[in-house]
Amino acid sequence: MSNMLIDYQDDTGVVKEEHLKLVDELLHFAAEVEGVTEEAELSVTFVDNARIQEINRDYRDKDSPTDVISFALLEETEEDQGFELLPGMPIVLGDIIISIDRTKEQAESYGHSFERELGFLSLHGFLHLLGYDHLEPEDERVMIEKQEELLNGFGLSRN
Repeated sequence: MSNMLIDYQDDTGVVKEEHLKLVDELLHFAAEVEGVTEEAELSVTFVDNARIQEINRDYRDKDSPTDVISFALLEETEEDQGFELLPGMPIVLGDIIISIDRTKEQAESYGHSFERELGFLSLHGFLHLLGYDHLEPEDERVMIEKQEELLNGFGLSRN
């Protein structure tokens, strides 16, 4: 199990304990596979469509609800930033914000479980924090393959 610390905040009041446990176990599994060996920290916040639309508008100039938004704090390598992490200091990866409304909607439209969609969105946001993106077709292919590999390895396949 990785040393990663995850701070959860449920602004919706509807996320069940079993769903928090699923996300927590999945993200720790992904951290281990991806070699996140340092003590890392991140936050996961669950919101409704109205709140994620505000965030999307304010930070991304897109005035519509979306499913997941990530704010990565480590954009460049430590060498590029010109500072050293102090020994024992955690690496703060960033924040993941997930719309529970969109999670439910997308699970229904894709014909799979709420748990699968919640796991997918959590993992998608986490991979963004680790530097994966899908702006270019080749990067998108790599990210999609990584998501599938991790979800299947964790036992959260599409069925």
